[in-house]
Amino acid sequence: MVYYLVMAEEIKGQVERITFYNEENGYTIAKIRVHGRADLVTVVGTVPGMTPGEVLKLEGEWQTHPRYGQQFKFVAHESVIPATLAGIERYLSSGLIKGIGPVMAKRLVAKFGEETLDVIGHDIERLREVEGIAEKRIDMIRTAWDQQKEIRDVMVFLQGYGVSPAYAGKIFKQYGRESITVVRENPYRLAEEVFGIGFLTADKIAAKLGIPKDSPLRAKAGIQYVLGQLADEGHMFYPFKQLMAECSKILDIDEAQLPEAFHAAEAEKRIVIENTEGPPLNDRAVYLTPLHVAETGIARLLNDLLASPKQLHLMDREAALKAAQKDLSITLADQQLRAVLEALDRKVMVITGGPGTGKTTIIRAITHIYTANRQKIVLAAPTGRAAKRMFEATGHEAKTIHRLLEFSPRIGKFKRDEQEPLDADLVVIDETSMVDTALMYNLLKAVPRRATLILVGDVDQLPSVGPGNVIRDIIASGVVPTVRFNEIFRQARQSMIIVNAHRVNSGEMPEFGKERESSTDFYFLEVEEPEKALQRIVALCKEKIPEKFGYNTLTDIQVLTPMHKGTIGASNLNAELQRELNPSKDEIARAGRTFKRGDKVMQIRNNYDKDVYNGDIGRIASIDREEQQVTVNFDGKLVAYEFAELDELVLAYATSIHKAQGCEYPVVIMPILIQHFILLQRNLLYTGITRGKKLVIVIGTKKALAIAIRNNKTQMRYTLLKERLTTIVVGSHKELH
Repeated sequence: MVYYLVMAEEIKGQVERITFYNEENGYTIAKIRVHGRADLVTVVGTVPGMTPGEVLKLEGEWQTHPRYGQQFKFVAHESVIPATLAGIERYLSSGLIKGIGPVMAKRLVAKFGEETLDVIGHDIERLREVEGIAEKRIDMIRTAWDQQKEIRDVMVFLQGYGVSPAYAGKIFKQYGRESITVVRENPYRLAEEVFGIGFLTADKIAAKLGIPKDSPLRAKAGIQYVLGQLADEGHMFYPFKQLMAECSKILDIDEAQLPEAFHAAEAEKRIVIENTEGPPLNDRAVYLTPLHVAETGIARLLNDLLASPKQLHLMDREAALKAAQKDLSITLADQQLRAVLEALDRKVMVITGGPGTGKTTIIRAITHIYTANRQKIVLAAPTGRAAKRMFEATGHEAKTIHRLLEFSPRIGKFKRDEQEPLDADLVVIDETSMVDTALMYNLLKAVPRRATLILVGDVDQLPSVGPGNVIRDIIASGVVPTVRFNEIFRQARQSMIIVNAHRVNSGEMPEFGKERESSTDFYFLEVEEPEKALQRIVALCKEKIPEKFGYNTLTDIQVLTPMHKGTIGASNLNAELQRELNPSKDEIARAGRTFKRGDKVMQIRNNYDKDVYNGDIGRIASIDREEQQVTVNFDGKLVAYEFAELDELVLAYATSIHKAQGCEYPVVIMPILIQHFILLQRNLLYTGITRGKKLVIVIGTKKALAIAIRNNKTQMRYTLLKERLTTIVVGSHKELH
């Protein structure tokens, strides 16, 4: 790229808006208002935490960009106090200081004029002179003003060690005034204790601090990092020899230096090295300690549950079945009848099958019989939407698993456990395929010994986002009776969504177009180029679907994609859909993301304090610059986020198919193109199709569809849950067909 040097000088201006921000290196493109110029000036450079409203003195040179025209490239910067009344008001209105928003900024400037910032910084008690400012507000402003100065000092220090402004803000939020001390003493703490900062960032800081590559501190932290990366891929553990090679390659350390670090990590109970003999591993298994506790805990707790006596003993099961069918106005097929009988006889069972195979009907019948016999019933699912569907199907209250287990911020864990179990005789969990090992362990701790546990799900969907393959391992172990449904009921065959989902799951191409003229809920649009697919998706969301079918763009339509990056990856799709679907000017830019009032957003980590969880979708209800808060409406529950917490949210006009597990949407639009080649799998396509309730539109090529359908090799996950469970011998174990 060619730049033409014009001149070098110093300029001073107030930041109007930030047009680009790179979260990794702090590179910023912004528009600033320079005194004496009518137009806004484009400035480019690296600056820690630039905020709209602040005034900066910049040193650099004017350049003419071949495409974007004149801009000022700065190499040095200094934050200065705004000089004009309008500048001071704009500075305070930006949301930089918690407790001061646009209205309060106007009142302060009207009262103190050019002395406003000096009053806040050196004589804050004078704010009492402004009508309507209470003591609580003054304390809030004082704290925010002092913190702003402290965080800038920390940012300047950390920037010298290659830490981006976004990361510096997170570090300051975690450690406050101790930030610099913590980073100097052990930068690897950041990888464990600061959300969003991983080992690689901590490692760069460590290198600049002079910590050698072969340091035992680095090796120990590196082992945990590699195991964490492997857990993100779904593995519960990794074979010792392979892990040694992986750590050596990723950390660039000789393997001979690693055993000492493994022993140190094991001695500190950060990892567990388990000696396993014979197949399937023929090697030692290395776990992160919490994952080992969870996997062994599931085996122990299931064993305890299976070994405990059944509470419900019906004298006449046939009469109970007839009464349930009569009361519910249903007729159960033979296989369904056998499944209900198993639920009356067994302590634990699994019900699996695709859409339209009658799983919901069985749950209704089982819960009806247990209720009629005065048994206490608990229903739960991994997501709020799945729990809501359970309630609608059965009439019984259903909760998310997290809410059922009652997380306590005070003690930092779930209240419901072995010491304080659930009060339940029957526990039914839906969408179990998306329950990972850690969550299943916490759930089983809370299931009382007297209870019957029924796990319902579709084992052919994608495995859980978190590590493990719980439902598959339980079925494969044979210790729990499993009812597997494959046949679509007659009324469900009218839906081409259901028919095509089963065709895909059986390795067949879906039917569309002329093959099924009667189809009104499944469409395939052939598009080859990603750019054209993007245009079609935007047009469908904005105009075509609302006009033809009457669905609401924001509440009914969900775009699902296999990828995060690329033209039709979730990130770019969200940027385009936000621009086209949300005209709101009420927006806030933080950490390289722009959020607008009305945006559809997704929570991307479990936040037990706020009672929101990874995958929850909501709408931004308000942006309050005075309180520095964004409020999100999650299905009627309002949740407030500090500006510094906005890295927990992403736009959700489009999301990955993995993130959509457990959810159903009235309308699903799904691009499946050759560019997705590396991710094209049968269970991914099947999962995406089954997320649509009333309308599914696939955009792409038949070749890409065929690749996905042929690829039925599910990614192997290292887990020993099946082997642990097969050591349990309780009665006779069988699978019903």
